[in-house]
Amino acid sequence: MLGFVIVNSMEAFGQSRKILVVDDEYDVTELLSYNLRRNGFRVQSVNDPRRVMDVVREFEPDLIVLDIMMPDLSGLQVCRMIRQESSLKAIPIIFLSAKTEEGDRIEGFESGADDYVCKPFSPKELMLRVLAVLKRAGEDVEEEGEARFLEVNGIRLDVEHHSVDVRGSPIELTATEFRLLKLLMQELGKAQTREKLLQKVWNYENDIETRTVDTHMRRLRDKLGEEASVLETVRGVGYRMVGGR
Repeated sequence: MLGFVIVNSMEAFGQSRKILVVDDEYDVTELLSYNLRRNGFRVQSVNDPRRVMDVVREFEPDLIVLDIMMPDLSGLQVCRMIRQESSLKAIPIIFLSAKTEEGDRIEGFESGADDYVCKPFSPKELMLRVLAVLKRAGEDVEEEGEARFLEVNGIRLDVEHHSVDVRGSPIELTATEFRLLKLLMQELGKAQTREKLLQKVWNYENDIETRTVDTHMRRLRDKLGEEASVLETVRGVGYRMVGGR
């Protein structure tokens, strides 16, 4: 069996993180579980998507690797169920899928996924994605000296409580959407390239998938509603947030 040791996750995160692997193909869950355990993670696998919700509640994973194309319940349906449950909705989710078209990726992100990896995949690349998602999830805390609140026009972001209000009404953001909005508010008026956003928000050190940024920006604009105009597209560059309108 092919195995990769990328980093000692006990050293990287201070404790062993728990990963739930969900795929109806036993060979896939076995391969992923083997590689994750070699990198220091505690792993549980599920091959029946109908059991996922019960296992998530009991196991309380730090991250879920979730196949999309499964019988009875698709990964998209499972992801939406997780995002609708308040005690589970913040768990990062990485999709695995043989569906590689842009529309499929967009649908995956719109259902609430934090990342999307196409089959056939490299176990080494998936491990790097897992580490990147866990790293940015762990950084979603207030840093020393950081402002507790950020405000631009009618948007108010509470760093400590990880919440956002638009004109006094709360909106639900995924962890990635929150980090993206927070960065744009902190860098108000400054153009951010897609590559820089991938590095700062997704912790990707190279241009893996810049369309990921575009998909999240579209979702963020939809959720900001009447305040969406503060997010500007900078042609040929990326995006910026503007205020004072």
